[in-house]
Amino acid sequence: MKRVYIDLDGVLADFEKGRKNHPLGNQTPYKGRPDRLPGLFKDLEPIKGSIGAVNKLLNNPNFDVYFLSTAPWDNPDAWTHKRLWIANHFDEKLIRKRLILCHHKNFLKGDFLIDDRKWNGAQDFEGEWIEFGGQQFPDWESVMNRLESF
Repeated sequence: MKRVYIDLDGVLADFEKGRKNHPLGNQTPYKGRPDRLPGLFKDLEPIKGSIGAVNKLLNNPNFDVYFLSTAPWDNPDAWTHKRLWIANHFDEKLIRKRLILCHHKNFLKGDFLIDDRKWNGAQDFEGEWIEFGGQQFPDWESVMNRLESF
């Protein structure tokens, strides 16, 4: 069984669209620090193809799937909102106790990390880092093609 970690913001949830549409997005003290926007993480729209792809992985006995996200230290509500976000988009039976909030993703053991940014240890993850949104993996179809090759 292959262990897969999936980032939330920018991989499953459309952080950029949420940031742009937030009413306080261009105001001080949030300008340049969108991760501090109140309520931002609660209602982000899913990225195209993300929900279906992750449901396939969650229902595939060949994969052990966890959500791995970094929550902003200065926005404690985001920690709760991320948990509520996954509960809102996935079957509770499949995701219960599968959310990990961590600032050092390279500390975790696994086969794949799907993440859109190299920060917070993603580039040093000892398994394969699948850079979502990059040239090789621009969308969920390309990610699934990679994972289903196992």
